[in-house]
This record gives sequence, structure tokens and C-alpha cells, in this order.
Amino acid sequence: MYPRINIHLDKLKENLGFLVGLCHEQGIKAAIVTKVFCADRRIVQLINESEADMLADSRTQNLLGMNTNKPRLLLRIGMQSEADTTVACAEISMQSELETLNKLNSAAERAGLVHKVILMIDMGDLREGIFNTDREKIMETASYIHKASNLELYGVGVNLTCYGGILPDENNLGGLVSIANRLREALGEEIPIVSGGNSSTMGLLMERNVPAGINHLRLGESFVLGNDTATGKPVPGLNTDCFVLEAEIVELQTKPSKPIGKSGPNAFGEYLEYPDRGMMKRAILAIGRQDVSVDGLFPTDPSVEIIGASSDHLIVNLTECGRELKVGDTLTFIPDYGALLHLMTSKYVDRNYIG
Repeated sequence: MYPRINIHLDKLKENLGFLVGLCHEQGIKAAIVTKVFCADRRIVQLINESEADMLADSRTQNLLGMNTNKPRLLLRIGMQSEADTTVACAEISMQSELETLNKLNSAAERAGLVHKVILMIDMGDLREGIFNTDREKIMETASYIHKASNLELYGVGVNLTCYGGILPDENNLGGLVSIANRLREALGEEIPIVSGGNSSTMGLLMERNVPAGINHLRLGESFVLGNDTATGKPVPGLNTDCFVLEAEIVELQTKPSKPIGKSGPNAFGEYLEYPDRGMMKRAILAIGRQDVSVDGLFPTDPSVEIIGASSDHLIVNLTECGRELKVGDTLTFIPDYGALLHLMTSKYVDRNYIG
């Protein structure tokens, strides 16, 4: 069925082995992030059979559905309303708020277990975490976890590049290590994990320059798309075509390139202008904005040009395409991270496993 996402399990397995091996060579634990593919059962099985150290996801629903014997890490800062679910679905979670930690401790007590916490520190990207200069609040929160009956201060962590675009370097990662050492000394805790971020650390990892003391990374985009998110470029040695979208042509006509008549907003409230490029061989594919972030699609055939989309239709220019195509044929596209996230979330996109 189309549209479908072709999932190359063999290529994902190669990426997984490359990344985990690279981390382990440098004494770093690898948490493989399952969020972008919604913890797809077959890919989770692939990770579970690998040497990866844990699985990580931002959605409790995904974590609850996992069949794995590896530790599960909740990435998104916990909601107070899901404290009981958090301790049920994940052995470890990332936290930053005292009141949430209090509820988490109570939930862990009710469940009769000790829940591991990675205390998040904001080193400048300005997403989650206690701001790094607020030493008093960091110590207060860490002390609460240390004293809590059913919580363990398992680590400290940072997130970079996701909001502010701040790149990992010796200063911010080194600063996180310093905070971990200060807490170890003050609390007498081992604090085994210092989680230095995500796939934006790939450059440092490839160069063997991850600052000493960083011993945990959360890898998602590098695994699924083979990218270093700090540069947006492929990492040498990783496959970049593990996921390929395939969509069917439902109309193929030669039409003017510029809409005719008085123009107003389109269905999404956008006022768009179209240059007059003469007559154009245009194909409509049966996929649209409800299923995918169109700006994140890249045709595998460079002669195919995406020119627009509505909720259910993707319009492409085939004027320069050398192939003879007809209605019923398919075109393929490589998605970026945002496009893949939408494709794997959409119930209207089929999944085809290869390898």
C-alpha cells in the first residue's frame, strides 16, 4: 500500500553497530532514542538485540509498549500528572523540578521500587534544566533526590542544540562535568552518569574529543538518518537512507505553472506567489501535509522538484525528469528528521520492512 515508508533494517543495524562501538571505545554509554519512529516494534527489537546500553523515548506510551530487557529512559521532563506512569514505564527519567520529584518519589514508593533520576542542567541552550549558575537550586534539588527514600541520583545531564542551537564544546560539557564532581563531593554520591547530549556531539565523538567525564550520550538522528545534528551533514560511515518514503502518482498532466485568477490565502492561510515558468509537466502524489512535513522531503531523483502540497496531495514538477512515468508509478524521497517524525506518527502511512 502507498504511501509507505520503506525501513531498511539492515542499514539501521549497521548504524547501530557503528555508533555503539564508537561510544564504547571511548567509555561512553549509548542510549538509543526511539521517539522519531514511535518505538516501532521491529526497530526496538533490533536495538534490544544490540550492545546498546539503554533505550530512550520522550513519550510514556512508547516506553510502556516496549518489549526489552534493557533499561528505559524517559527523555522529556516528567509531568506531575504522569508520575505513576513514569515509574511504571521507565527505570530512569530526566527531571528538574522539586515538586515533580516529590510526586515521583511518592509514586515510586507506592510501586515499591527505587527510581533513578538524571538531574538536568541548562548549560545555555535554554530548554530544560536548572540554569547552571544557580548553584543553590542545583544543590537543593540534588540533595532532595539524595535523601528521598525511593529516588536515586543516577546522573546529571544536559540538552544542547534542540532549542537554542548551542553546540556542545569543552566549556559547556566541561561545565557539566564540574557540576557532577561538585555534587559527588558534597553528597558523597557516586552519580555514575554524566549525560552529554545528543547527536550534535557526533563531531566530538568521531574526533575522540568528547570531554573527559562525559560518559553517556542519547543518540537518535545519527542512528536513523546518519547525521551530525551540529552540522546537518552526514557522518562518514553511517547510512543516510535507512528510511525512504514511497508515494504513488495519481495524476500526471501538463498545466500552466502559475495559477490563474484572483488569488487569496490557500487552505493553510498562506499567501503564496508562483512565478510563471511556462507550461509544466506536473504530477500529483497521494500524500500531503497531514502525513509529512513537506519541506523536509528530498527526492531521490534530483530531476524531480517539489513545488507544493495541500493536506492530501504533493505536487511535483517532472518537466526535467528523463524517465517515462505514468499514473500508478511511484516516486521516492529521503525524509529529514521532522518529516520522518510526521511520517512515522501518521496512521495513513504504511510501513514496509526491508532486510
